[in-house]
Amino acid sequence: MMSSSPPAGAADGDMETLPLAAASDYASVVSTFDPLLSSSSPASPPTPAASPLSRASSSFVDPPSYADVAASSPRSASASSSSSPRSARAATSEYSYIAVSDPETEAEAAATSLVPGSAPTYISYLVTSARRGDHRRHSVRRRFRDFVTLADRLAESFRGHFVPPRPDKNTVESQVMQRDEFVAQRRAALERYLWRLAEHPAIGTSDELRVFLQAEGKMPLPSSTDVASRMLDGAARLPRQLLGEEAVAPPQDVVQPAKGGRDLLRIFKELKQSMVTDWGGVRPPLVEEDKEFLEKKQKMQDWEQQLSSASQQAEALVKAQQDMGDTMGALGLAFVKLTKFETEEAIYESQRIRAVDSKRIATAAVKASRTCRDLNTQTVKYLDTLHEHFGIMLSVHTAFSDRASALLTVQTLMSDLASLQSRIEKLEAASSKVFGGDRTRLRKVHELRETIRATEDAKCCALREYERIKENNKIELSRLDRERREDFLEMLKGYVTSQASYAEKIVDGWETVAEETSGYARRSSNDATY
Repeated sequence: MMSSSPPAGAADGDMETLPLAAASDYASVVSTFDPLLSSSSPASPPTPAASPLSRASSSFVDPPSYADVAASSPRSASASSSSSPRSARAATSEYSYIAVSDPETEAEAAATSLVPGSAPTYISYLVTSARRGDHRRHSVRRRFRDFVTLADRLAESFRGHFVPPRPDKNTVESQVMQRDEFVAQRRAALERYLWRLAEHPAIGTSDELRVFLQAEGKMPLPSSTDVASRMLDGAARLPRQLLGEEAVAPPQDVVQPAKGGRDLLRIFKELKQSMVTDWGGVRPPLVEEDKEFLEKKQKMQDWEQQLSSASQQAEALVKAQQDMGDTMGALGLAFVKLTKFETEEAIYESQRIRAVDSKRIATAAVKASRTCRDLNTQTVKYLDTLHEHFGIMLSVHTAFSDRASALLTVQTLMSDLASLQSRIEKLEAASSKVFGGDRTRLRKVHELRETIRATEDAKCCALREYERIKENNKIELSRLDRERREDFLEMLKGYVTSQASYAEKIVDGWETVAEETSGYARRSSNDATY
């Protein structure tokens, strides 16, 4: 509706259309120039600028590129041909299309309702996907609990990987925000989450993601999902473990961390091993000796602190630019009212001349306000990379915790083996003092040797899992470093270019006003001379 540098005289034409008599606030003035702003007000600023940086990107689909927004600028010619690293990674994904849409309210099954006739409700979303090279689209209904189940399964299957974190439940926000706004934000966050999973080199081709996106019907929940059931199961197994009936965890269990209370004895043993190592100063039989990893781990912690600071400053910048746009719009409104007063109360020719100049200033201020809003949209688009990589650090910590947990399991099993071997030596020494041997002690030695064999098998499985997690950490650190370089280069180029272009647009607008009002300035100088 308006150009970045209107020709001389355009300001008068625009200002003639301003509803001066009805202009009571900033929004009514700005809406004259842009219908998209007609619903905005100082209390309800435009959505792109009002949202914090952490909520800026409401969908995986990027907002209009800088080339689209600032196409009139000669600097944007080269920007239109470039594609973002995120788009390039999405292009290599196994999925060509993923969308979360059509939120619906559904009722829980009658069996889950504690009060007759008052079944609880939940929101389900339509998840639509298509694999690359396959024109068919699969659509399934999923609720937020299904996304939680997916995240849990991925955490178990991809230990050591930087698994993208799922959106939080946000119970507080769901109570504070309007329902439609909350559902819209969650829908966008879930869609972005699925795209991040699809872009991951390992997770994007996994059966877990494929089943989630394509399997019809409700997602089956893992057995004994509630904490109470796991604790009761663990408490029931504990006596058998203490009596030696289940002295060693099976190999399929040691490759997963001891959690949830299902294996209380293992939890106690690993807690004891951790305390002995950390507080007792006893060197464990196996320690983390990868100096390169330890150095990278420390650098990642330092990087996280820097990211946190930069992300906070980016949010402050977004707020400042929003305030600048609102203030500039309020200035335009003030000059609109001044123009109305000068026009209605004009007695002298000088008042009418001032009214014309006030129109020009009001026009330029409102246009500058809109430019600030557009600039803020681009600022959010590019600087959101800071917040996104800050969020990735949660996945990094989880992957490093997987490594530490796997190492602790190996250390505990090796300590168990040393303890068992020591018990055998003591029993054999005591049995040798009895003529003919002590059959009871010899039988116990035989049982301990069987336990050692089972523990040795478990240790080998745990050691392989530890080495697998180490390799996953190495691969993921390399991938994150590469993607970080790509993303930050794109962020800096886009941010600097958009700042320069929009600053140029604002300067062009005010230079036009300066040129149009220069005649009035010369006349004022001549009047003062005479």
